[in-house]
Amino acid sequence: MQIEHKTTERVEFLDAYIECALWSTNDESDERGGEPLDKNYDRDDLATGTLQSIGHDCRKFICQCRDMICDNYSQAGHDFWLTRNGHGAGFWDGDWPEHGDKLTKIADTFGEVYLYVGDDGPIYC
Repeated sequence: MQIEHKTTERVEFLDAYIECALWSTNDESDERGGEPLDKNYDRDDLATGTLQSIGHDCRKFICQCRDMICDNYSQAGHDFWLTRNGHGAGFWDGDWPEHGDKLTKIADTFGEVYLYVGDDGPIYC
């Protein structure tokens, strides 16, 4: 599988994926789960290895699904995070009527991934 060089589409996908990951993950700073990560953290707080792992998964997904994504890379990045982690929304919820089931099956093959704030400050997965 050939993975393309950095493209606008891949950047849109990755940015939306990271934004959704930070928005939908809490920092576990209190007994109720704490605050969503996006309240106090952003992309720059991701550990280098975490960003590399995320980038790898996103590139691989895009290579497998480019024809089904068409020009909706931002929504696809968002839905890739939600779907692979079993949230209550994602590719299957109606926004992808033609390819939602197939995109869901492919996203599910990536398995779940969780973010957490390390004791040293960066966010890891």
